Amino acid sequence: MPMFQPSKKNGFLGGGDGRVLDLDTAVKDGVLGGVGGGGLGTGVLEKLDLNKMIEELNLSTVPSVFICPISLEPMTDPVTLCTGQTYEKSNILKWLGMGHYTCPTTMQELWDDMLTPNNTLYQLICTWFSQQYVQMKKRSENAQGRASELLSTLKRVKGQARIQTLKELQQLVSNHSTARTAVVDEGGVALLSSLLGPFTSYAVGSEVIATLVNLTLCSESKANLMQPSKVSAVVDVLNEGSIDAKLNCVRLIETLMDDKGFRAESISSHSLLVALMRLIRDKRHPNGHLPGLALLKSISIHNELRTLILNIGAAPQLVELVPFLNPECIELALFTLEALSSTSQGKQALKDCPKTIPTMVKLLMRISEICIAHALSILLSVCKLAPEECSLVAVEAGIAAKLLLVIQSGCNQILKQQAAELLKLCSLNYSDTMFLSKCKLTRTIH
Repeated sequence: MPMFQPSKKNGFLGGGDGRVLDLDTAVKDGVLGGVGGGGLGTGVLEKLDLNKMIEELNLSTVPSVFICPISLEPMTDPVTLCTGQTYEKSNILKWLGMGHYTCPTTMQELWDDMLTPNNTLYQLICTWFSQQYVQMKKRSENAQGRASELLSTLKRVKGQARIQTLKELQQLVSNHSTARTAVVDEGGVALLSSLLGPFTSYAVGSEVIATLVNLTLCSESKANLMQPSKVSAVVDVLNEGSIDAKLNCVRLIETLMDDKGFRAESISSHSLLVALMRLIRDKRHPNGHLPGLALLKSISIHNELRTLILNIGAAPQLVELVPFLNPECIELALFTLEALSSTSQGKQALKDCPKTIPTMVKLLMRISEICIAHALSILLSVCKLAPEECSLVAVEAGIAAKLLLVIQSGCNQILKQQAAELLKLCSLNYSDTMFLSKCKLTRTIH
């Protein structure tokens, strides 16, 4: 095999394909995206910590020659092997420490285990990230100042000018942490909240909500937003808005509920729940299912709101939806159904739904132990309400075999006890032989 002679120069730029590039060639060929123009002095480089810059920038696109082939992360201490390949020092040391004596990229056997610091590449990395970092800081400073200007403008404009101002402010707070800080520090939350009310247009309301969900809200701000007129404005957007606007409404309501001073009566709204169920049932926008069900779960935790949920017919709607949801959404839906089944009205609503028992039986020993727990609890509530009628339906749906699997599985003891209780309840209308025959368990037991 021909021997490779490493360069004697003090540092060289090793490309991922084995090429050796000097600084002028790298910049000239556009490998670094024009790093040569407006470079920073050595003094500036020393003041900026490379690791800190990389972490804060969190860039999705970085010149490929800066990326370590092992970790696929930007290098901060590049070293080059005898094969001409460059790696992050800590990564290649781990590779060699594991007993590998080959180049990870080319799989060539190493004839020399010396690691040569790639000083040229290191300087290029520092220069490029320094430029990006300084530009980011300038953009952040500009964003902060612009946010202040927009807040001042918002106080005096109306109509279309107000909408355009809100759109620009929303973009700023979405993209810049300094803008978010400026809006909060300069009383922007109160100003935005004041724009929500009974006469708020959809265009204004959707932009205000989209801005608020990106801000840190204190307890006082949350209490202000929980006023009936403001909640009503949010509900209007939830009913009429685009899918993005609806998702922002859901996020805002979740944020408002996550406060010690939250009162359930603040969101005791028939319109809110109808709009929420419409979002959950919307087949055109499945990205609304998970956040919608998560909010419904949070609402169902409050006893005083469960009657309202049942009054809009949510129980049978959720039962019908369950077979078409993904596992994470199913868990949320079952949590809500179990919460509703703790009330007499909820038990009756679930009993009256012909799909409740077959759907819950199918979920036993499927998806997760959490789902099994919810399904068992719902089945027990319904079957205890009308033992003879419901147990017959459950047996026909094949519940006995599923319950025996739960009892014999590695589920926790509480679930096994519930399964045993439900199995006993379902067997009361049958002789032992008939029960075994109905459940098709004879072969299994023998």
